[in-house]
Amino acid sequence: MTAAALAQLGSMGILVAILAFCVVWVSSDTNKYRKLVWVTLFLTFDLIMFGAFTRLTDSGLGCPDWPGCYGHSNPLLAHAHISAAQEAMPFGPVSVKKAWIEMIHRYFAMGVGVMIMALMAISWLRWLKSKHRPAQRLAKFSPWYPTLLFLCVCLQGAFGAWTVTQKLQPVIVTTHLMLGLALLALMAWLGAHQNDHAPVAASAANLVKPALIGLVLLVIQIALGGWVSTNYAALACTDFPLCHGALVPQMDFANGFTLWRHLGMTADGEFLSFQALTAIHWTHRSFAFVVITFIVWLAWKALRTEGLQKTGRWLLIVIGLQLLTGLSTIYFNWPLAIAVLHNGGASALLVLLVMLNYKARLAPNLHAVSGAGSHPVIVDRLNPHP
Repeated sequence: MTAAALAQLGSMGILVAILAFCVVWVSSDTNKYRKLVWVTLFLTFDLIMFGAFTRLTDSGLGCPDWPGCYGHSNPLLAHAHISAAQEAMPFGPVSVKKAWIEMIHRYFAMGVGVMIMALMAISWLRWLKSKHRPAQRLAKFSPWYPTLLFLCVCLQGAFGAWTVTQKLQPVIVTTHLMLGLALLALMAWLGAHQNDHAPVAASAANLVKPALIGLVLLVIQIALGGWVSTNYAALACTDFPLCHGALVPQMDFANGFTLWRHLGMTADGEFLSFQALTAIHWTHRSFAFVVITFIVWLAWKALRTEGLQKTGRWLLIVIGLQLLTGLSTIYFNWPLAIAVLHNGGASALLVLLVMLNYKARLAPNLHAVSGAGSHPVIVDRLNPHP
């Protein structure tokens, strides 16, 4: 791409970020840094949803180069190239519609990247400004977390480029998805760190390990779901609860879970068998019951713990909706809107479990101290001396 095209492309990302900054600026929240964190979290969630839409509409190669579209900053300027590609392959991966979907996804991603750079710059400025006043170096403005987010964005951008240049190789696309969710989880932790949380009961400490286990199980399930999506195995089983009329159908796990191979091919360059796609789908479906059972139990424990009830209720609601959308993709032949919602549900569960982990570990603890009157004293677990 030329320097002018790169400048035009960058300006689109900056424009997206400016719109978000305006939302922060006009907000009634006096803590603009916290507001910026939560707006960035919201846009990161939206970016993952739009990324799912891009993948599910088969628009990942709508512009077969990166970061622009046939060397241009937008599909309008690349219209001649797109039309020629579409004429050569009418049902191929390139079309005007797919090109716009792909480029909007990239503009959106650049906007989120600009906002994370702003968070990093603000936190470093505040941190350095207070270097002679250690008492004012509030942990909420530590620059290390935004810096980690920035590094994650850079890595995510690299995998976004490889997704295109490697022609949607499943392991690259799945890693791109998982890095996006890692970015969302880090943003959720940073957002939780900015908020003042209601105190929780001391028994919340008993949920520290279960909450972490639940998060790990969900990450594994999301990775399996990503593998289903990137291998186009969502319709490998069209009946439920059986698969091809059997509890354990004929499957090819070896080729289905070979990571380094081209889309639709085995590592030996042969076409991927339907039994391999069945293995991918069946594994994701079967492990879902393990994840659902554990998260329902975890949510029930949270409902019985003072200060965690709200998170527990939302976990139950979202896991129920996630089960519903998952089954609907099978019964209704994988409709696009429900498939995108299923991806959004997984992202929402991730945010909720990150919040639960944060509250169980770091939220202030509620103790009634004798002699302190009828009002309890809030004691922070990290600083037990109020």
